[in-house]
Amino acid sequence: MTAVVVATFAVVYLGMIAGGLPRLQLDRTGVALLGAITIVGSGALTLEEAAQAVHLPTILLLFSFMVISAQMRLGGFYTWVTRRVAALDASPAALLAVVIAVVAVLSAVFSNDIVCLAVAPVLADACLRRRLDPVPFLLALACAANIGSAATLIGNPQNMLIGQRLALDFGGYLLEAIVPVVLGLAALWGLLAAALRRAAPQPEPDAARLAALEAEYPAFDRWQTAKGLAVAAALVAVFLFTSWPHEVAALVGAGVLLLSRRFHSSQVMGLIDWELLVLFIGLFVVNQALAHTGLTHEAVQWLAAQGVHLGEPGPLFVVTLLLSNLVSNVPAVMLLLPVADGAHAGPTLALVSTLAGNLLIVGSIANIIVVDAARKRGIVIDWKRHAATGVPVTLATLAITAGWIAWRHGF
Repeated sequence: MTAVVVATFAVVYLGMIAGGLPRLQLDRTGVALLGAITIVGSGALTLEEAAQAVHLPTILLLFSFMVISAQMRLGGFYTWVTRRVAALDASPAALLAVVIAVVAVLSAVFSNDIVCLAVAPVLADACLRRRLDPVPFLLALACAANIGSAATLIGNPQNMLIGQRLALDFGGYLLEAIVPVVLGLAALWGLLAAALRRAAPQPEPDAARLAALEAEYPAFDRWQTAKGLAVAAALVAVFLFTSWPHEVAALVGAGVLLLSRRFHSSQVMGLIDWELLVLFIGLFVVNQALAHTGLTHEAVQWLAAQGVHLGEPGPLFVVTLLLSNLVSNVPAVMLLLPVADGAHAGPTLALVSTLAGNLLIVGSIANIIVVDAARKRGIVIDWKRHAATGVPVTLATLAITAGWIAWRHGF
């Protein structure tokens, strides 16, 4: 049975690395689900044990914020904000700074992936209308969404998982993360502003085509947007000032939004990222099966005998960085949570796993969303173009974070 579990785990995580399995129409979610089915089908875990392996509070929190983000998207909030920002009478460098700041704030409260999905096409069209090279602005969107989401425990899926599993204080984490996040955003602006100064003016856009694209934007609904913002603000206040369980409070907030005379529940549910929820469930089951074999505990002990103590800030920082780029951030965090111990563990896992996502296009879903939205607009951002920004941004933000963690907790 141990051999079956190890083989399943290896195949699943190879799928995480490759984005799927060769010659099979399976993406990461399909691989994780198939792995969980194999674990249960082989008897490595019973159905009850598999159900207990799924951390329900994390799933509920993630689902609830997907509902809130769907509400904001259906209400046209993201489109409205992007168009207001793009209409500012500002220099390209100043406009870039505003885009970075706004995207970072939105991503800290709402899902960074949803923010990129809603903002990317509108931002691309606005840049073309202003005859600005859209690539630096789209790269700023992807990078700022990742960096900004690191500021809170609700900004992205891996932070939600870390916050729930380690029972981190919402306000305490915010104070821990805000300095490296703000400095990282400043570094991002500095790197892209220099590139923006070298960008050539763009040709006059096809006005008719832009008008046709803009006609497809969701209409701005003031009431539905206000409703979503009120729920989000109330939840942040609850997280900061009460001991009410986060997942329960968020679920109640999602329920309030589903009570709508304007949006049918099927519209909201259609925007839920069910694949991400299934990915989480599958990985919970596969990782729990491996833990039952005792091999993970033995591996940690072996590393400690070699002088690599994963509970210490330095080794945890390096291993999180490597694994996040190897298997992506959510699977990496799931693997490392069992060894996360001490005041430094939560901030280190959350900051490093999130910031590492800027390195390459495949490092985060936010990057892929932006690149795909650009391609649909005829804007090419290949891996070289992305890496020219992503690599220095990642190195700069991780260096800032390493210095901050070393100062706060020691390495």
